[in-house]
Amino acid sequence: MRRVATELGTGAASLYRYVDNREDLLDLMIDATGSEYIFAAPTGDWLADLLDIGDQARAIMRRHPWLPSLLITRSVLGPNSLVLLEHVLKALAPHPASLAAKLEAFAILNATTALFVQNELGGGSARQQRNAAYLNHTLATGRYPRLAELLAAASPAQVSLSEAAAEPADRYRDILARILSGLLCS
Repeated sequence: MRRVATELGTGAASLYRYVDNREDLLDLMIDATGSEYIFAAPTGDWLADLLDIGDQARAIMRRHPWLPSLLITRSVLGPNSLVLLEHVLKALAPHPASLAAKLEAFAILNATTALFVQNELGGGSARQQRNAAYLNHTLATGRYPRLAELLAAASPAQVSLSEAAAEPADRYRDILARILSGLLCS
């Protein structure tokens, strides 16, 4: 509260005229970021529309690095989040999935995007490169034969461990599309 008050040029105690506690302030902060979305009319391609929302969510979360962890731990409904949810449901209106599945898809879109951004902000591809190098080193010891067999059986046309770890950010849309398609088309 002190940091927010300092940024606003006021005292922390004066903030309590507007919010009851820190949790209320966090809820308002989360909902305020929902005003940053730009809603285009649904295209009729539900997956493309949801991927557009995911791209926007990812950009918003990257602009507000505090947001991903809050979205994962706090379920907040406010005016802006309801506008976002309404837009998602409008994009999914022609899809035959149940309302429950559509709400689950919205929740999974948000959670997956938040986790993805947390990974990106926490060192993303550099950390994955280190993990790939460690995995290659460890597999050479022979202590993990099943894992080595699984990875050796992969098609040569598939990407190597180090290539796969190089730019996970570039695979965001594909990963999200597979998750949403699996959830809504099963």
